[in-house]
Amino acid sequence: MADQQTQEKFAETSWQASVDLPDFDPLKDDMKTDVVIVGGGITGITAAYLLVQEGFQVALVEAGKLLNGTTGHTTAKVTAQHGLIYDEFIQHLGETNARLYYEANMEAMAFIRETIDKHGINCDFRRQDAYIYATTPKYKKKLEKEAAAYEKLNIDGDLLEELPIDINVKNALVMKDQAQFHPLHYLAPLVQAIVDKGGRIFENTTAVHVKRGEELSVITREADIQAKYILSCSHFPFYEGTGFYFTRMHAERSYVTAIKSKTAYPGGMYLSVDQPTRSLRSANIEGEELVLVGGESHKTGQGIDTHEHYDALQTFGDEVLGIEKQVNRWSTQDLTTLDKLPYVGHLTSQTSEQNILVATGYRKWGMTNGTAAAMLLRDIVQEKENRFADLFTPTRFHADPSLKHFLRENFDVAKHLVEGKAESSNKEMKSLAKDEGAVVRVEGKRKGAYRDKDGDLHVVDTTCTHAGCEVNWNDGDRTWDCPCHGSRFSYTGEIIEGPAEKPLQKEEYKMIESFMGDRAGY
Repeated sequence: MADQQTQEKFAETSWQASVDLPDFDPLKDDMKTDVVIVGGGITGITAAYLLVQEGFQVALVEAGKLLNGTTGHTTAKVTAQHGLIYDEFIQHLGETNARLYYEANMEAMAFIRETIDKHGINCDFRRQDAYIYATTPKYKKKLEKEAAAYEKLNIDGDLLEELPIDINVKNALVMKDQAQFHPLHYLAPLVQAIVDKGGRIFENTTAVHVKRGEELSVITREADIQAKYILSCSHFPFYEGTGFYFTRMHAERSYVTAIKSKTAYPGGMYLSVDQPTRSLRSANIEGEELVLVGGESHKTGQGIDTHEHYDALQTFGDEVLGIEKQVNRWSTQDLTTLDKLPYVGHLTSQTSEQNILVATGYRKWGMTNGTAAAMLLRDIVQEKENRFADLFTPTRFHADPSLKHFLRENFDVAKHLVEGKAESSNKEMKSLAKDEGAVVRVEGKRKGAYRDKDGDLHVVDTTCTHAGCEVNWNDGDRTWDCPCHGSRFSYTGEIIEGPAEKPLQKEEYKMIESFMGDRAGY
């Protein structure tokens, strides 16, 4: 078990530790605006920035602090190379849609570059070639197919036999002239631009529901915001309506360790296509050149002790570059849709929900996908045509591969629902050491217990308040994670990530409680 001092040292990501963002008060009183945006990550902030430039009154609400979610925990590669994806898109969606996906992300990258130039933003933006590589014969063949897809789609890339970095590969595929940056240094000036144009920002304001009628309103825990348009940019949609997004996406966690390397970094961004994944990129953090070593993705709430993932990344980093010191480490969470395309557009096809828009499911590639989503949301609000609207519409359903993935994901949910209820635990609360958490049995009932560094005990009911699955202890992050739909809770039971909208209960959980009350989130 890691000691408490180590955990406190790594409480923030390298991005968060190197930038000062302004604080914003929570919403206290009812208000009215043109557009209300829920979610203070790259999509919400970019959408708010774009809309205030067009003269719209905008209110942006964030449940915690701005940029404290997935955007603050990204590896921040600004690229259209998203792993092995273009051959798959051609097979399932056709060449036209595969090319559109590439163009949407390249246009998003161009927008980021133009915005940086327009505002003179110092965010360590660097043009880099992006490489994906294979270390096994199986994935060597897959890379050859991906290279053929690049050729069909007229993507600037080459199949290579070796990399500029010291990794023994079977082959590699490069997409040229991509980029990387410091995401918070990029977005902080956009936040200021929103405020300068009259946009309102509220932190520590949790949106839980939407009131429909002649006027739409976002219901928060304290007050309501009436608006013509509601944009859900909250990673997992804070409001699903009849969209059933929790059945159409799954959550994965992945890990990053920031190191000072012994060997000079040769440039470029690297991603393995074999499993477990390995990712590399450089970063300048407060004048210090670091390397971000990432990967080890797995479904949230499932898998081995999270410390083992960090250990595996450290071993890889040491083998490739040598580690002079470990500077930081963190984990992040991403959502993947049934067909691996983001859901961006109208929440559902229902007339009563046409002015409720959503953006989610970026599959670990939120810097460009999130920016492209914000540009599409802006055009929908302005009632302008956008050539990517049909590609990303959340109401689409491609029988191949969506049906297969829908059945597989929801079978996995059912399996964990049953297994979680039947799981036993031999751990007793009295045996917990300081800074240790575990599933325990209290009078025959499954509970979650964590003893903090002061020796105080925190006990919660382990039944997730979203759909009734049983959460598991995440020792690396000190959280309770749900293996079914990816909800995460602090050791005291407070929500960290949705789709759950209510905290873990202190007493025995009754599922009906989640559906009762105007502010329950359903």
